[in-house]
Amino acid sequence: MNKNYIMLNNKVNQKDKDGNYINLDLDRQAVREYFLNNVNQNTVFFHSLEEKLDYLVENGYYEKKVLDKYTMEEIKEVFKLAYSKKFRFRSYLGAFMFYDRYALRTTDKERIFERYEDRLSMIALTVGRNVDEAKEFLNILINRQLQPATPIYMNSGKLRAGNMVSCFILSLNDDLESIGYTFNSIMKLSQLGGGIGVVGTDIRARGETIKGIENSASGILPPAKVMEDLFSYVNQLNLRSGSGSLNLSIFHNDIQELINSKKVNADEKLRLKTLSICIVIPDKFMEILKDNSTKYYYTFYPKNIYDVYGIELSQLNMSEWYDKLLEDKSIRKTQRNKLQILQEIIRTQSESGYPYIMFEDNMNRENNLRKIGKIVGTNICVEISQIMTKNKIAQSPYIENNDFGYDVNCVLSSLNLVELFDYKSDTERKNIIKTSIKFLSNVSDLVNISSVPSVKKANDELHSVGLGVLNLQGLFVKNNIDYESEEAKDLTNAIFNYIRYYSLYASMEIAKERGKFIGFEKSDYASGKALEKYINGTVDLEIKTDKIKKLLSNMNILIPTVDDWKELNEDIMKYGVYNAYQMAIAPNQSSAYIMEATPSVQPVSNIVEVRDYGYSQAIYPMPYLTNENKHLYKNAYEVDQLKMLDLMAIIQQYVDQAISIVVNVKSDTTLKERAKIITYAWQKGIKSLYYWRTQKQSIMADKEPICESCSV
Repeated sequence: MNKNYIMLNNKVNQKDKDGNYINLDLDRQAVREYFLNNVNQNTVFFHSLEEKLDYLVENGYYEKKVLDKYTMEEIKEVFKLAYSKKFRFRSYLGAFMFYDRYALRTTDKERIFERYEDRLSMIALTVGRNVDEAKEFLNILINRQLQPATPIYMNSGKLRAGNMVSCFILSLNDDLESIGYTFNSIMKLSQLGGGIGVVGTDIRARGETIKGIENSASGILPPAKVMEDLFSYVNQLNLRSGSGSLNLSIFHNDIQELINSKKVNADEKLRLKTLSICIVIPDKFMEILKDNSTKYYYTFYPKNIYDVYGIELSQLNMSEWYDKLLEDKSIRKTQRNKLQILQEIIRTQSESGYPYIMFEDNMNRENNLRKIGKIVGTNICVEISQIMTKNKIAQSPYIENNDFGYDVNCVLSSLNLVELFDYKSDTERKNIIKTSIKFLSNVSDLVNISSVPSVKKANDELHSVGLGVLNLQGLFVKNNIDYESEEAKDLTNAIFNYIRYYSLYASMEIAKERGKFIGFEKSDYASGKALEKYINGTVDLEIKTDKIKKLLSNMNILIPTVDDWKELNEDIMKYGVYNAYQMAIAPNQSSAYIMEATPSVQPVSNIVEVRDYGYSQAIYPMPYLTNENKHLYKNAYEVDQLKMLDLMAIIQQYVDQAISIVVNVKSDTTLKERAKIITYAWQKGIKSLYYWRTQKQSIMADKEPICESCSV
């Protein structure tokens, strides 16, 4: 087979003696050649849409019940609408990524059943409740205004596929029944699809008692090793490996062992090769770091605390409890050097990219469901910030004897900021956001994970979704804005004000139809507290720069004012919202390629990215790249990480969950400079820090893992 498209694509990276790219136009030519010599030749031909759908249903590829919602004429309407848009890929890697990874293929993977239009049509038909909704969803998908997360994108409408949920968080409670329930849940959820975070803070530490016998407990590492094996063993039909992370409080006595498990030179018996780890850091630890009067902090034994006070370590507000635990002679504790533990975290991050960091109190200060539960952990990409409540698992295996709380699940999708804000009427723009929230709400309604009752309960009662974004740097470059500039901060503040407002408005409109989420009356939405910061001046809504004022005017964008927020707050207090959580910003790397966009809200790693696939490379020039604007595409290692965090902090004001933030540092970045990044993030109200990428340090550290679960 002629693979000239690979050669054409690989020439895109060539430069002249002045450093200018000379073959950027070849990428589109490579796309054309790819279709002519690969996609078109390998696509299975059918005489009609009806023949095609019948074949795919009868042979176990498509779910019959999805198509049974519609008449054949209605189905034809949706497919006709998709093909009428005359969509064309602009980037070779975008086309390749779609047809290699997401398009439905024959069982042997040799031939293609789905074109891009077919996949989007099946997503729309799956998520839509009727043909009008299906066409409404199809429009925002084919116009590239919304990109569903991988589980929705890959699994919609397919019979032999996983679920549509991107992320889960499970609690690991300190008894064998609960541990068994969590392990079983990991297998069930990993099989269905989606990355899984597990909170291990309440597991008794190494050396604690079992049945009153001292030094019996093995600590957190043995269950961590079991989880690692479970994720490796249970995958999604070999399409993707299972993926998971373990969350542990920095005040847990096993914290040093967990950090050591990610070191490159760790003992093989202790090393966690594939399980990600996340350190949960309350304010109290950061305050101790700042306190020059002491060199030390103390870690505690969870079982001992529970025996004395009847409360789990994860549920303690350490700002209130730390001194009390220190003074209590019945509480077992270990003195540790505070700077040494921070240095261990930083050194391990420089070696492996781990651990991730979750700032617990930053999460809970913005917890609009604080009266219902506490946020004690996060997901594998650290952008999910939701309450969890305790599962009480009886010794009997029968489900009726159990009292299930809330474990976490979330469905994700991302708005394409360029397609959202460029050259649209404001009415159309509002409708894109509203339709996106309705799309995710419908997905939540479709999800039925009965095999894990605690997840099903949270989904059925809270309807949590995570609307994110991609292409922020693409939007900047297209409008001649430097990522580190005041104009970037100004524009970011304006557009996220807009997205947050209309996301909430949409959730309120859905609540009028379907009802409020269960527990709404106890939430900060019901009291009006959730939106106070947009009304009382805590969040500055003002547009400050002339350039952005002019740009927003040219784009016909009407940014919500304080009065608008007041009115919305009153309406929400009256009518409620359908989704307990509405927004989360995932890393969305792989789907950014398909959207021909920059990923998420962070700066790109390279102006022209090189990806290895098998024995060949794929070249991806950033969107809207020209030799005239390439200076605006500062790569992530050149961008001042503190300025990057300034931008993230602006976004965080409008995102009710969290942001998956990759930290990019150079190999010569000092421990002190890395520590400053962590401290600065905490001070700015950032909720979590994801992977640490170190330039030219190692292959492992130079590339963050692409989370296939929420890789929107």
